[in-house]
Amino acid sequence: MSYDLTLRIWRGDASGGDFVDYTVPAEDGEVVLDAVHRVQANLAGDMAVRWNCKAGKCGSCSAEVNGRPRLMCLARLSTFPRDEAIVLTPLRTFPVVRDLVTDVSFNYRKAELVPAFEPTAEQPVAPFRMAQVDVERSQEFRKCIECWICQDVCHVIRDHEDNKPAFSGPRFFIRYAELDMHPNDARDRKRLVQEERGLGMCNITKCCTEVCPEGIKITDNGIIPMKERVVDVKYDPLVRFLSRRRRGA
Repeated sequence: MSYDLTLRIWRGDASGGDFVDYTVPAEDGEVVLDAVHRVQANLAGDMAVRWNCKAGKCGSCSAEVNGRPRLMCLARLSTFPRDEAIVLTPLRTFPVVRDLVTDVSFNYRKAELVPAFEPTAEQPVAPFRMAQVDVERSQEFRKCIECWICQDVCHVIRDHEDNKPAFSGPRFFIRYAELDMHPNDARDRKRLVQEERGLGMCNITKCCTEVCPEGIKITDNGIIPMKERVVDVKYDPLVRFLSRRRRGA
């Protein structure tokens, strides 16, 4: 059944902007992105918005819907009151380019800093033999679609711009964890992620896990285990003793 839907969309650029209300027809079963497309097609052809797959797999249509970072293609209109406007704003943590589009290059710079997979001497080339439990652990982290919603909601950089140079963020902490937990990866990244990538700044509030559209347990399965591995290396007296012995040898 068709009804009139009001979208209150932030329009502007890096110099500033304001909200503009648009009323468009909506249908049962549609998502926020459908309504945004209708606005763009009929009322505001110059409105900037990113999207690609419209299936929750590309991560392009990230925005803040009524203050909550989410994918517009997964935000069903049926979950919002029909008599209230749906408020759309760009991701707050990143600089605005125009309208709902933000500059997320921060994340690509952090990606470049992750040391690549380094095979062990025992298995220098693929195919690598792995236990099923290790395969499943890696698969969970690889479900990430890089929508940057976890990065956006993380208060360490959302509320503190000056933390950005020293903080990689939850998306990349699970990348470090994935590599560190890989049985065929010889590179040790634990000190790096603690001392140079800001792992210690994360206080595991689990806000990143709560908004992940792929349901990845970012905190419980990635960040907390990585913190435990760092503690073993830095503070366990036996591990430190054996490490010094190996370096001395």
